[in-house]
Amino acid sequence: MMSGRPETAKPFDLSRRQVIAGAGGLIVGYTFLPAFAQVAAPEAPAPEPAHLPGSLDDTRLLDAWIHIAPDDAITAFSGKAELGQSIKVPLKQIAAEELGIGIDQLTLVNADTGRTPDEGFTAGSMTIQYSGTALRNAAAQVRVLLIAAAARRWGIAPDGLRAENRQIIAPDGRTLRFGELVAETDLHVEALPESPLTDPANFRLIGQSLPRPDIALKATGGAAFIQDLRPEGMVHARVIRPASPGATLIEADIAAAEAMPGVVAVIRDGSFLAVVAEREFQAIGAMRVLQASANWQDGPALPDQTAMSAWLEANVSETGTVAEEGDPDAAEGETYEAVFTRPYLMHGSIGPSCALAVLERDDMTVWSHTQGVFADRDAIAELLNMDPARVRVIHAEGAGCYGHNGADDAAADAALIASKLPGRPIRLVWMREQEHANEPYGPPMLLKLRAKLGDGGMISAWSYDLYSSTHTGRPGGPPALLAGQMKADPYPPFVGKLSIVPTGNGDRNANPYYTIPNRRILWNFIEAAPLRISSLRALGAFANVFAVESAMDELALMAGTDPVEFRLRHLEDPRARDVVERAATEFGWSGIGEPGGTRGVGFAYARYKNLASYLALAVEIEVDPAVGDVRLVRAVAAIDAGEAVSPDGIINQTEGGILQSMSWTLFETVTFDQGGITSTDWSSYPILRFSHVPDSVAVHVIDRPGQPYLGAGEAAQGPTCGAIGNALRNTIGRRVHDLPLSRERVRHALQA
Repeated sequence: MMSGRPETAKPFDLSRRQVIAGAGGLIVGYTFLPAFAQVAAPEAPAPEPAHLPGSLDDTRLLDAWIHIAPDDAITAFSGKAELGQSIKVPLKQIAAEELGIGIDQLTLVNADTGRTPDEGFTAGSMTIQYSGTALRNAAAQVRVLLIAAAARRWGIAPDGLRAENRQIIAPDGRTLRFGELVAETDLHVEALPESPLTDPANFRLIGQSLPRPDIALKATGGAAFIQDLRPEGMVHARVIRPASPGATLIEADIAAAEAMPGVVAVIRDGSFLAVVAEREFQAIGAMRVLQASANWQDGPALPDQTAMSAWLEANVSETGTVAEEGDPDAAEGETYEAVFTRPYLMHGSIGPSCALAVLERDDMTVWSHTQGVFADRDAIAELLNMDPARVRVIHAEGAGCYGHNGADDAAADAALIASKLPGRPIRLVWMREQEHANEPYGPPMLLKLRAKLGDGGMISAWSYDLYSSTHTGRPGGPPALLAGQMKADPYPPFVGKLSIVPTGNGDRNANPYYTIPNRRILWNFIEAAPLRISSLRALGAFANVFAVESAMDELALMAGTDPVEFRLRHLEDPRARDVVERAATEFGWSGIGEPGGTRGVGFAYARYKNLASYLALAVEIEVDPAVGDVRLVRAVAAIDAGEAVSPDGIINQTEGGILQSMSWTLFETVTFDQGGITSTDWSSYPILRFSHVPDSVAVHVIDRPGQPYLGAGEAAQGPTCGAIGNALRNTIGRRVHDLPLSRERVRHALQA
């Protein structure tokens, strides 16, 4: 029997399955019949494989998730990446809980194309929901197999045996180590659809807030991020970018750069231009020389930023129906109409994108803070015309992400450079102005809303027109790498495709999670965007919830009803009602009061993607009417993310989401003119400063033991924006419909 991870799996033998007893209950498991006891059956068409929980459905072998070595070392594998959301601790809690071991007795390997399952992108708040579910079920089934092996060894029934401290323990006190048992336990088998999961009443680890071991290095400036890696023999690289998107390189003084001290090579492939040097400052100096001498043919002129709404309306390629029920046009009631906008937003990662790559013996290894190591591997292999099997991408944490920033592009840059210099580890870092000007942005949105308030103060109709491009441009779909667009044989221009799916894209949360009898939600899709775009945290939910929750407040005012009560009136889901009531109670909600002062309160709610976490939020803001400055004074949120593996992790994610959403809401917008991006530093792209951090942020987690994990990482983005917008309206008596709610726009509203 085997304990390793062989390359090929044995066929799953259905004749070996029966119900056996295991710790925690019964499971369809494995008998241990000799080969002669198996009865041949007539050949029949292979049945459809059973659906397995979480990501097990895609990677079905137990030893793809759990490995036990003869010396009792236990390793869990996850294809999800650590992006600062703290997934490593809860994933270890989940696996260790089911194996009956301590969290320090387990090593977690995550997001490595050479070792871990392919779980797609780490996005959409789905890590615990999919990877955690897979690990929990795999660990529970491994536990049962070890118990069965111990029962065979002792010649007793498995009832009463338990897993603890990397041992199987019998009722009489006898023990067998995991490492002993794994030699006769085949983990290279397909998982089963059901598992004997630990009863929540017996949890030791799940539900506990355990320390994060990564915080110390990050708080003290230690080697915590990919930007800190310094492998032996490493050289430094920089790329040269044009000022105009889509520009073509005509010429550059390559000889002058090559003659500079420390320069190892200057690499040109079409419009892709890079320099490699022994020291970082030498690479930057040579980059500046190349930059100054480069002659570019500008790309197409960009549209007028002040007329983006008109541009979006004029460039609709097709319209898709997100949701439709009843007839909004025929419904009766008082009408409310409004138009909302969101600008281009950037990720604004604190650490500019970075990657390391080395080509050795025709094998390319890349370290990247990508959110999808397998998709990045395939894209890099395509870029270099290599067999994907010869490309390995290993995730390393980056200093800032939450969406598709420049990580994949930096990885491609480093790999392309490394392919020209075999044997030398290449460290490639973007400059700040390159990060701001070349990362894929979250796209602009135009939102037209028309609702009717009918009898009894209930919404009778809802019509919503969303204008936006795709919010997804990651590797794995159309060719999207920047290096691929600049090489001598460039990729075709990226063109987005309209895709309406349950989890949402630009239409995420466009369909209100409220009881409304007549509704029509349309996505007016723009195929080609003037600036490079892709995923930004929460995709379209940030702006869609802003529009929906703004309208809910206005309709509540029309109905003469408190905004919280108005929402409850339109919510049937008891879990939705619970978070609304909990947030209002913990905040001490007593109504919105009369406008005209300098302080005001606001409320908002959404269920993320209409199928993930529930979150409600109440805020208090302070407005300085002299300058139009808005400061969030305090925020109180309630969140239901299903069974809470790590309550502190959910709180941290929600607090971070509130602050990031606050920054988007009040400060952030990408600026550009016809020639290119003008917001290329922190002065021209301001973000939240410490002076605007709230005095108090409180997050209350509603735990649901035994319920599915729902994912919490992006639930706060929309409600925070909606609550701040509502608080501003309740303070100054006028609604600002265009994001961000900047000083200029607030002053204009005050003067109107």
